[in-house]
Amino acid sequence: MRHRRKIIVVSLTAMAVLLATTAGSCNSKFTEPFRDAPRSSTTNGAPADVIEMPDGFSNLATKCDHGNRIYVAYHGDLGYASVAVVAGDPTCAR
Repeated sequence: MRHRRKIIVVSLTAMAVLLATTAGSCNSKFTEPFRDAPRSSTTNGAPADVIEMPDGFSNLATKCDHGNRIYVAYHGDLGYASVAVVAGDPTCAR
């Protein structure tokens, strides 16, 4: 009986360690920004205009950066997005 209890304790400990390791690696793209490629230290922290589409459609964000308007479409936490740039947009003040 004592040997069986040790096996159960070791098994539960191994499962807890495995679960903790796996849970730490399943972060969403929203909680880990800038982890996909090297980047400079310059960040445009200005707010973006967010356009929320009805359920089932991608949402959209737009903002100006260095005189260019940038549009980004995303759909929740899925692994895809779309980017479009309007170079020299007259509505973007430099």
